[in-house]
Amino acid sequence: MKRLRRIRDLMTGRMDSALTEALLGQLQATKEGAWLAMAMIGGEVGRTGAHEQMRAIEHLGDEERGRLVEELKNALVTPIDREDLFRLSRSIDDVLDSLRDFVRESHLYRVPDQIRFSPMLDQVIAGIEALEGAVRDLASRPSVVILNALEAKKVGGVIRKMYQYEISRIYSGEITADTMKERELVRRLEIVGVAIGEAADAIADGAMKR
Repeated sequence: MKRLRRIRDLMTGRMDSALTEALLGQLQATKEGAWLAMAMIGGEVGRTGAHEQMRAIEHLGDEERGRLVEELKNALVTPIDREDLFRLSRSIDDVLDSLRDFVRESHLYRVPDQIRFSPMLDQVIAGIEALEGAVRDLASRPSVVILNALEAKKVGGVIRKMYQYEISRIYSGEITADTMKERELVRRLEIVGVAIGEAADAIADGAMKR
């Protein structure tokens, strides 16, 4: 049945939808991870509970990435080059992995007043949603893909700038064990921003080659 669907898509000029579905599944898991981090710093979910929930979310993301790799092995057509699809999937995985590390380190470090991280996490969610928009339009509207990819890239730059301001604030006061832990958490979110930018580059590169 799966092979018949691929042949049908090829004959009707449609791209292999299973690939975009797997990418969207990865992005959905990643967004769930970002919302979980937001709920944790807002006190809606305890740190221990968030740490445990993140394991299940990471597992879901890994399953979707594995599905993408399997689909790539047998795909008759791909919306963009296989190499760019793999780069995109890997970068999305890096976003989720870094969010997992943020939640785990928050659980370990017990830094107080984590609500100040919410603006950075707001941007993370915006970047993931821009990537979702780009992936949805991969097969049908490549010009829109590039616009969404540029928006995601811009978000990565905003997160980098926010990180710089946070580091400046941290070092402008007394350096304590808590401020050093806070620095590590801010750095983790900056790494998330870098991975969002790399995902945006992968999808934009692929769209430009079409």
